[in-house]
Amino acid sequence: MNILLVEDDQSIADSVVDGLGFAGIKCSHVGTGKAALIEIAKNNFDLILLDLGLPDMDGQEVAKEVRNKMQTPIIILSARDSEVDRVLALELGADDYVVKPFGMRELVARIKAVIRRTGSSETAVSGEIQKIGSLSLDRRSQKVFLKTEEISLTAKEFELLSYLAKDPGAVYKRNDILTEVWDVNWYGSTKTLDAHVAAIRKKLGNPDWIESVRGVGFRMGTPN
Repeated sequence: MNILLVEDDQSIADSVVDGLGFAGIKCSHVGTGKAALIEIAKNNFDLILLDLGLPDMDGQEVAKEVRNKMQTPIIILSARDSEVDRVLALELGADDYVVKPFGMRELVARIKAVIRRTGSSETAVSGEIQKIGSLSLDRRSQKVFLKTEEISLTAKEFELLSYLAKDPGAVYKRNDILTEVWDVNWYGSTKTLDAHVAAIRKKLGNPDWIESVRGVGFRMGTPN
């Protein structure tokens, strides 16, 4: 496993790099957003640990630029603990959000959880392509096709669609979706879930692919 840590505080960076090293995880470090984007373009990292308070650009901008180009998992590390910051980071494509200060055991567990959810070990469970009406999901390659047209989804959008597609027609509760797809116990706003559902519906061209069940959650539909 090869991870990039983007953190301007050298003492925190040293602690994280050493701690991950003891856990058997290789971790490179840069201290600015621009340096991070250069390294990410040159190397194939398994995951990015990203601080929001960088000296040259906001970490949210880094996350946005990364997500526009690739699906590498991102875990935000930040002292900002407001719900607004969490929701915005998740909506920009982050896979998890860890508030400083944090323990190394928690961070390692979060990293492993995100890798399990987004890595090849999960997507290779089934090599078959699932078909739901005119929609096809290839979990091995994380590709989605509507008839013959490939639909470009972010990593988190694909995870969400894939989760709902496991049992088309079954109703999934909002908090259960957030727990399984975002790997968090969420007790606040679920706006980030609504934003991802809206984005998928728009890309698929029909809101009936993901049906809302008032007061409960969502289910996978099959438009006529």
